[in-house]
Amino acid sequence: MSTLRIVQVDAFTPEPFRGNPAAVCLLDPPRDAAWLQRVAAEMNLAETAFLWRRDDGFALRWFTPTVEVPLCGHATLASAHALWSEGVAPAGAPIAFHTASGVLRAWRDGDWIGLDFPALPSLGEPLPAAMLEALGAPVVHSHRTRTMGLVELESAAAVRGLRPDLRRLQQVADTGICVTARGDQPQYDFVSRFFAPAHGIDEDPVTGSAHCALAVHWGARLGRTAMTGYQASPRGGVVRVEVAGERVRLSARRSPCCAASCCEMADRHQLSAIRRPVKADG
Repeated sequence: MSTLRIVQVDAFTPEPFRGNPAAVCLLDPPRDAAWLQRVAAEMNLAETAFLWRRDDGFALRWFTPTVEVPLCGHATLASAHALWSEGVAPAGAPIAFHTASGVLRAWRDGDWIGLDFPALPSLGEPLPAAMLEALGAPVVHSHRTRTMGLVELESAAAVRGLRPDLRRLQQVADTGICVTARGDQPQYDFVSRFFAPAHGIDEDPVTGSAHCALAVHWGARLGRTAMTGYQASPRGGVVRVEVAGERVRLSARRSPCCAASCCEMADRHQLSAIRRPVKADG
């Protein structure tokens, strides 16, 4: 029996039990995709991040309980925070992650963690009518990006009150859908929610990658490059965005985390995890 080190981080919030929880697993050596998927299913969080060292940083892959995804913001933020907090990376030193979406960089700026991600502009095509009907609300605008659909509703209240038909959405949507509207509070430029039942996630609490699309969309709408978004899920979370050409800089307050020892049985088909209490931020 071998023991894996797994850290769970609540990303995009400075408060325990809010934001978006992600599991972070540092591997040595790397494992195959089938094994990674089994561990992600066992953790049963929106995303589990798997890391292993490279000479020029860390390789990083992200898995939901059912599929691997090409880009994930909150699990990248969680990975950086875990590496610093666990002493695997020098405290506050920039980190390069090598991923399916290219090289992503993370850094610390006081109490904030910054991420450099690819922008996700519109592909110029609206979402199919069946997907919009499953949302169950009047739509102002919709479009596809490389990794998700984006839908603008008429008000922040409409976003907060949205009750989509998730089972229907699972049948007709082959990707996640970010629903958004202009903010109705002075501290937030826009609000959003994110649904991905086809990927095993009915509603994602806070979605960093969606803000790579939101930043482009609302930057054009508002004539701004720097904005603040609030994801209005039950757990909630705040993401600052800044559009810089073909990149988007995301930033969030440093997050609470807890540690877990994950014991892998000899046959590699059974996993059991014992979590330790929330510990102080590193």
